[in-house]
Amino acid sequence: MNQIHEADRITETIIKMVHCAKILGLPIIANTQYKKGLGPYAASLEGLMDDIIRPDKTEFNGLANSETKELIKALPVAVDTAILVGVETHICIYQTALGLMEHEFMPWVVADGVSSRTIGNHQLGLARLRDAGAVVGPAEMIVYELLAKAGTPQFKEILPHII
Repeated sequence: MNQIHEADRITETIIKMVHCAKILGLPIIANTQYKKGLGPYAASLEGLMDDIIRPDKTEFNGLANSETKELIKALPVAVDTAILVGVETHICIYQTALGLMEHEFMPWVVADGVSSRTIGNHQLGLARLRDAGAVVGPAEMIVYELLAKAGTPQFKEILPHII
């Protein structure tokens, strides 16, 4: 992450999205990318990830990894959307989004929860994702769309994570 443009903001957004997914009861699947060579997750994420399955992969498309693909296939049939956060926008996020579309999932890319080593590659990655048919939007927009209304117990529990 020390090479990623606005890494602190990306990590904060990922933390927000993991908290929200847990509160909403959404399944979470994560990957590490070649942990042996690139290292573990950012330290601030590790505590949140203890109960989340995280296959290590060398593939850029998460669904090209057999363990990740099996986790995706095991999701309930009602799950047809995947919310993507992580790095790098123009490589792993882009290729994973395409892989999800090939498996009839709609990828929602959290624009402020993804990045690349350069802002240019990040912006070009987001543009290609939109052109390919992925939904691209900020974390707050996606969370509020999932909540649908204020005043619910879930809204009250998520509120400290989004303000």
